[in-house]
Amino acid sequence: MSTILIVEDNEKNMKLVRDILQHHGHRVIEATTGGDGVRLAQAHQPDLVLMDIQLPDIDGITALARIRESAALDAVPVLAVSASVMPDDQHKIVSSGFDAFLTKPIALKPFLATVARFLAQGRAR
Repeated sequence: MSTILIVEDNEKNMKLVRDILQHHGHRVIEATTGGDGVRLAQAHQPDLVLMDIQLPDIDGITALARIRESAALDAVPVLAVSASVMPDDQHKIVSSGFDAFLTKPIALKPFLATVARFLAQGRAR
């Protein structure tokens, strides 16, 4: 069973992603702030992190940088999940070190395919 950390401050988005992942047999850990996401990633070393970009304390890009500072988490794929669809924003997000970019609202089949791919392959180096 894979463990997936969801970092998302919107309750409805969190519930949707949690329900989808649990229905597909994954264990879910939840954080509603970037700081909590970093702490939970360090404590649990999940197989995958789904990171919102707009968070109440530190943004997802800052949280990703802190996760990447930990050698123990270097192999963990971190996927950005954002409603921002502007090409400049997507480029900034992906170039900041995320392994992939998923748009909100999520499309079920592409979302599950991306999650499965990163759980199977890990991070692209």
